[in-house]
Amino acid sequence: MTKEENEARLAYLKNIVLNMPQKPGSYQYYDKRREPGENPDPAHIIYVGKAKHLKNRVSSYFHKEVDRYKTKVLVSKIQDITYTVVNTEEDALLLENALIKRYNPRYNVLLKDGKTYPSICVTNEFFPRIFKTRTINKKTGTYYGPYPHITAMYNVLDLINKVFKPRRCHQPITREGVALGRYKTCLEYHLHNCEGCCIGKQSWDEYQENIREAKEVLKGNTRELSQHLYEEMMAAAKDLRFEEANALKIRYQLLQEFVAKSEVVSHTINDVDVFTIIDDDHRNNAYINYIHVKNGTINQSFTYEYRRKLDESDEDLLMLAIPEIRERFASKAKEVIVPFEMEWQLPDAAFFVPQRGDKKHLLELSEMNGKQYKFDRLKQAEKLNPEQKQTRLMKELQTKLGLDKLPYQIECFDNSNISGTDAVAGCIVYKGMKPSRKDYRKYNIKTVVGPDDYASMQEVVRRRYTRMQAEGTPLPDLIITDGGRGQMEVVREVVEDELHLHIPIAGLAKDDRHRTNELLFGFPPAVVGLKADSELFRVLTQIQDEVHRYAITFHRDKRSKHALHSELDDITGIGPKTRDALLKAFKSVKRIKGATLDQLATAIGPSKANTVYRHFQQPTNAPQRKE
Repeated sequence: MTKEENEARLAYLKNIVLNMPQKPGSYQYYDKRREPGENPDPAHIIYVGKAKHLKNRVSSYFHKEVDRYKTKVLVSKIQDITYTVVNTEEDALLLENALIKRYNPRYNVLLKDGKTYPSICVTNEFFPRIFKTRTINKKTGTYYGPYPHITAMYNVLDLINKVFKPRRCHQPITREGVALGRYKTCLEYHLHNCEGCCIGKQSWDEYQENIREAKEVLKGNTRELSQHLYEEMMAAAKDLRFEEANALKIRYQLLQEFVAKSEVVSHTINDVDVFTIIDDDHRNNAYINYIHVKNGTINQSFTYEYRRKLDESDEDLLMLAIPEIRERFASKAKEVIVPFEMEWQLPDAAFFVPQRGDKKHLLELSEMNGKQYKFDRLKQAEKLNPEQKQTRLMKELQTKLGLDKLPYQIECFDNSNISGTDAVAGCIVYKGMKPSRKDYRKYNIKTVVGPDDYASMQEVVRRRYTRMQAEGTPLPDLIITDGGRGQMEVVREVVEDELHLHIPIAGLAKDDRHRTNELLFGFPPAVVGLKADSELFRVLTQIQDEVHRYAITFHRDKRSKHALHSELDDITGIGPKTRDALLKAFKSVKRIKGATLDQLATAIGPSKANTVYRHFQQPTNAPQRKE
C-alpha cells in the first residue's frame, strides 16, 4: 500500500468515526471496504469490540499512538467499520460476545481460545446443584446466561442460595444412598445454608419444588413467583403457621428486591427476527434494520438501504426485504417482530407487533439502530457535498415558514449603543446558510437622538432597502430581527407600509434568561414549531449571535477612537507616527506645549518641530483687527 493509499484509507475511516454516536455498543472492523451502496460482508470481519462510548473508543485507534504491536497490525489492516448501538454497557458486552462466537474474528484472541462470560448451571442430578460455570455441556444440566458482570451473576446466586438453599456439596447423592443413610451432613448444614436433603431432613418433593422456583428466578419470571409466595404466606398466616409465614415473608421480600432483566438477554425470547423501517426525509430511500435473537441473545444486527423505484409503501418494502434478508442469514425463526400490522403472511413464520415487554424493547432497539444508520449516511453525504446540507436546511426553513421560494439570502439587523451615545447598527447577510461577509454593512445612526432601538432599527432598514432599490440590488428572501414582536412590527412598517416591499420577516425572541428560545413569523407574529435543539434552530441562533457580535464590535471600535483622540491629531501635517514619538519623548500634551523648538526638533526633526511649535504658540484669543 502506497503512502497516498494509506492516507486515503485513514481519511475514510476517520470520517466514519467522526459520525459515530456517544452511546454504548459493539463495533466491527473489516479487512475489505464495501463499495458504495453495498452491504458489509460478515466474512471479512477481523475484529469485534465493545465500548461504553463508541466514538471515543474507536477514535482512540486512529488519533493516538498505540504501543502494542498487535494493535498496530490490526489498525493497518482495517478497511471498513460498522457498529451496533445498544442501550446499556451490559448489553454491549453481551452483543460483543455473541458476535465473536458467530464470526470468530482473526484478532479476537481471548474469546477464541475458549474463554467466555459465565453462566449458571442447574444440574440433572437426583438433588440438583446450582453453580456458576464457563463450560457449557447441555448433557449435564440446564444453563442460564451468559452474565456479562460477575457481580450480577453472584447477586443471582446469592438470592437463590438464601431463598431456596440448594445443596453446595459435590458428593453424588442417590435415592438409595439417602434411604440407607450413607451420607453425613457437612458444615453448610450447620450454618443453615442447606436443609439436609442428604440425610432426609428435606424431602425430594420439597427440594424439587425449590429448584423449580429457582429456575423461574433464572428465567426472569419473578412476578408470578412473588405472587405465588405472597399467597402462600397469607394462607400460612391465616392458619396460624407463623414460623412458616415468616420464612415465606423473607423469601417474598428478597424476590421483590431482585432485578435481573436485560434488553439484549431475555430468557423468554428463544428465536425471533426483528425488522424496522426508517424513511429518508430528503431522498427516496428507506433503511431497514434487521436484528436476530437466538437463545435470548442478539447475534445479528445489520441495516440495509433500499431505494424506492416506485411509490412503494413501507409494508411493500418490508415484504420485499424480509424474505431476502432471512434467506441471506439462513434464519428459521418462526416469529418475526415488525413495527406495524402486515397484510401479507410468510409461509414459514408469523408476524407479531409487540405492545409492551422485552419484545417491544427489541423493536425500539432495532428502530434506534436504523435511525443512527440514517444519521450516519446523511452526515457522510453532507461532508462530501456541503451544499447538500445547506439546501436541506433552506428547504426545512422554507417549509416551516411556508415561504414561496427558498430563503437563499437572509439578512439580520442589530443595534448597539450606550445610553444613546455612539449609536450604531449592523446588517449581516447569509447566502446559502453561510455568512457572506463581503455583503456585511455598518451604519452610524444619524436621525435618532437618545436610546431608541425601534427608531434606530427603522432608520437602518429604511436606508438599507432604499439604496438597494435605487441600485437594483437583489433584495433578500428573508429578514430576521434580533428581537421579538416589537422589532418585527417596526421593520414591517418600513418594509411593507413605506417601501411597499414584500419580504418575509421573522424574529428570534429570548426568554427571561436572555437565551433565544422562539422563532416568530407572520402578521400578527406566531411561534413556529421548531425544536430548540434542532440543527436549523442552531443555525438561526448562529445568525443572531453573528449580527450581535458584528454590531458590538463596530460600537466598541467607535468608542475606542473617541477615547484615544488627542489634540495632536488636530495638527495638520502631523501623523500617528509623529504623534507617538512626541508622546514617547514628552509623556503628555502639556509638556509638549511647554517645550522649546530645539527640544521638539530633537524628538521629531526641525521641520515637524516648527509645525508643532507654531500650532501651540499662536495666540488663540487675540482680538480681531477691524478693517
